[in-house]
Amino acid sequence: MIETDVLVIGAGPAGSTAAKHAALGGAKVILVEKKSEIGAPKRCAEGVSKEGLKLLGIEPDPRWAVKEIDGIRLVAPNGTDVWLNDEIKLPEAGYILERKVFDKFMAMDAGRAGADIKIKTLAKGMRKEGSGYVVTCETMGELFEIKAKIIIAADGPESHVGRWAGIKTGTKAKNMESGVQFEMCNVEMEDPDVLEFYFGSLAPGGYAWIFPKGNDIANVGLAVIATETDKTAYQYLLDFVDNCPATKNAKAVELNIGGDPVGGMIKQMSDDNVLVVGDAAGQVNPLTGGGIISGMTCGMFAGKVAAEAITEKDYSAKRLSAYDKKCQEELGSKLNKYLKVKDYLSSLSDSELDSIADAFQNVEFEEISTTELIKKLIKVSPKALLKLGKLF
Repeated sequence: MIETDVLVIGAGPAGSTAAKHAALGGAKVILVEKKSEIGAPKRCAEGVSKEGLKLLGIEPDPRWAVKEIDGIRLVAPNGTDVWLNDEIKLPEAGYILERKVFDKFMAMDAGRAGADIKIKTLAKGMRKEGSGYVVTCETMGELFEIKAKIIIAADGPESHVGRWAGIKTGTKAKNMESGVQFEMCNVEMEDPDVLEFYFGSLAPGGYAWIFPKGNDIANVGLAVIATETDKTAYQYLLDFVDNCPATKNAKAVELNIGGDPVGGMIKQMSDDNVLVVGDAAGQVNPLTGGGIISGMTCGMFAGKVAAEAITEKDYSAKRLSAYDKKCQEELGSKLNKYLKVKDYLSSLSDSELDSIADAFQNVEFEEISTTELIKKLIKVSPKALLKLGKLF
C-alpha cells in the first residue's frame, strides 16, 4: 500500500496541471498515467490561445509551440470564404502545439513541482476506506494499491474514475463528437499562417479543419455528431480530403481518433474526497471543441483547492465544492452560451451557411474572438438574432 495526499489519475494537460498546483501547495502528490508515453497518441487538433497560456503562467517553448497563428479562414459549403487576418486584432490568436512534446512538458512541470509520476499505470478500481479512497492499480502486470485523501479524476471523456465515486460523468450520444484527423504533408494552403474551418454537411454537427504546423505539414480533420449521420467520421474525413483543394496532393503520416464531449460541464464536479477535471468534467468549448486551456485552467483550480483541503484536513464535499464554484465562475456562463450557439449552427442548412458567408463579406471586423464572431452573426442574420440575440 502506497499512501499519498492527492492522487491524480490521467497525465493529460489538465491532470498534470492539477498535480503541479497541488504539489506547489504543499501536498504529497502522485500522478499516474496508463500509457507508456505521455502525450501519445495525440487526440486533438493541437491549437491553443496565447492569452490562455499567459493566464496559466506558461511561456511558449519552440520545442512544443511549433507554429504561430496570425489569422483565420472560415469556409462555407459553396466555397465562399471569410478571411480574418493579421490586419485585425486577434485576441484569441495562438499556437499549434506538438502535443507529444507539450504533454510531457506539463508532466515534467508537475514532477519539478514535487509530484511523483508513474507511467504505464492503469487504475482498475477504487473503494472508499476511512478518510479517503484506495485505488487498485496495475503496472507491468503487477497489482498494487494507492491510498489517497483526495482523488483527482483526469481520465478523459471516457472517464471511469468519477463514476466509481458516484459522480455522473457520462456524456449523452448527442453531446459526444466523434473526431478523426490526419497529420499530413504536401498540404497546399492558400495562407500557411492561418487556421481554416469548413462548415456544413461535410461534417454534420461539427466542422472540418486544417491547422498548419509549418512548411507543408498540417493537421487535417473533422468532428461529427454520430446521432446525426449514418456515415462514420472517418468516411467523412476521406471525402473531405478528396474534395478539398488544399489536400488534393497531401499524404497522411498519422491517424488520430477520439471522442470530444461538447455538452458543457457536468453538473457535479466534486464530492467527498474527489474532484473531476478536463474532458472527464466536460470542460470543453461546445462550439469549437477546444478543451486544452479550459481543462488546464480548471486543473489549476483543482490542484489549489486540493492542496488547501489537505492543509485544513477537510476533504468533504462541502470543502471541495469550492472547486465547482471556481469553474462555474470562470467558464460556466460562457460554455452554456456556446452550447446554444452550437445547437443553432447545427440547425442551419448548407444554403443558409452560404448566405451568412455572403453577408460577412460586407462586415468590418475590428477584433476577432469567438464572442465577437457570434455578435456579428447576430447582426447579419435575422434568424440568429431571434435565436441568440438575448444571449449576447
